[in-house]
Amino acid sequence: MSTALGTLPLVEVLDRHPAVADFVKVLGLPAAPAALTLAQWLDELPDEAFFDVGMERGQMLDHLQRLVEEVRAMESSADARIDSLTLIGGHDKQGRMELVELTFRAGDIVCIVGPTGSGKSRLLGDIECLAQGDTPTGRRVLINGREPTQARRYAPDRKMVAQLSQNMNFVVDLSVREFITMHARCRMVVEPAGMAETVIACANALTGEKFAPEVSVTQLSGGQTRALMIADAALLSASPVVLIDEIENAGVDRKRALELLAGGEKIVLISTHDPLLALRGARRIVIRNGGISEVISTSERERANLQRIEQIDAMLMGIRDRLRGGLRIEEELEWPN
Repeated sequence: MSTALGTLPLVEVLDRHPAVADFVKVLGLPAAPAALTLAQWLDELPDEAFFDVGMERGQMLDHLQRLVEEVRAMESSADARIDSLTLIGGHDKQGRMELVELTFRAGDIVCIVGPTGSGKSRLLGDIECLAQGDTPTGRRVLINGREPTQARRYAPDRKMVAQLSQNMNFVVDLSVREFITMHARCRMVVEPAGMAETVIACANALTGEKFAPEVSVTQLSGGQTRALMIADAALLSASPVVLIDEIENAGVDRKRALELLAGGEKIVLISTHDPLLALRGARRIVIRNGGISEVISTSERERANLQRIEQIDAMLMGIRDRLRGGLRIEEELEWPN
């Protein structure tokens, strides 16, 4: 397979396979005469070019072939339908059984609450790896009521779950526009540049710290990074399940973020200490001592209280923005009744 790819003219490879073109661009590899095949071009590259990317000369062609195959697999699996995700309980830290079986569907927002260190992140981790009784909790996750195949669990091109952790850092020195455009091209979006602008605009609507498309992704703050990844997950990611670990400390408009994700027909599970988020979900999973101790459906009275909490939160956000702008807060504050 790699030999066949290597015999094609480099210009043809770059034109037919946008993911390869983006890979070459990101690495800053030099251009080549139009007559050269991909294999010939690789043969003429200096040793330093391979050293900089941590590969040996003989590995590069195989890597590019795998990249092409992964994109093809992504295209063939893009229409795979996910109707439900089912979590079957395991046990807590003392071995007590979790007598629960929870099913989540597209558009569901489910919150995970509990004290720090109680095991909220472990639950997200079990879902992220589609656990089959092979994690410390013994939990199992079913897709459409069935055990996931090995390919669905481990193939990097068929990831069903996107996880946004508390600490996210970029290692590629691209502008935000280049980074999102590259992702859009890998997803075979018809107009990748237009999609990139949409994702960036959406991210800026979620964060109080606006950023320009030309800024490097490595220069984004924690809140800007989280906003960008939420917008990307909602609008561009093929993953039908999104896991978020404590969004409240990232300077992101939490209400807008959840509405965006739910509107994209994703299953959203979020670990949180924030009452505004915890009451917005239809259900909340209570974690104690590493296990699921209770599942609570949000009541109508709680939803009524949520409206007042949102008013208080909006007032606090306004005060925060004024302080950021160097203004004083000297007037007598009137809290919502």
